[in-house]
Amino acid sequence: MTTHTTLQPAGWAKPKGYANGVAAEGKLVFVGGQIGWNHQNRFECHDLVGQVRQTLQNVVDVLAEAGAKPEHVTTMTWYLTDKKEYLANLQNIGKVYREVVGRHFPAMAVVQVTALIEDEAKVEIQATAVVPK
Repeated sequence: MTTHTTLQPAGWAKPKGYANGVAAEGKLVFVGGQIGWNHQNRFECHDLVGQVRQTLQNVVDVLAEAGAKPEHVTTMTWYLTDKKEYLANLQNIGKVYREVVGRHFPAMAVVQVTALIEDEAKVEIQATAVVPK
């Protein structure tokens, strides 16, 4: 059961792969920025799509510690080091997103940054979830 409501103003074009806004009620879970390394802080993938998959899995793993699931995520912020690489890989990124998170699309922002703290990281994702009471 979810207590999330997608916010879609009348007359606005429907977004693809994200929501314009989400209203939710319940226990808040905040996931700090996750990157594409494994649980031993080692990068197994050096390509963006592989790092997105691992990063999303890391988000899901942290959520699970609070009893939260991917469908409880209300907002995500993605930080990327290369906008062009992201845009060139949208189809495969969408595929791994659906494999790890499912067909749940929270409110999102995607931002290009000049660098991330870990030099090998190509993406960092921060998330907030609301678990129903």
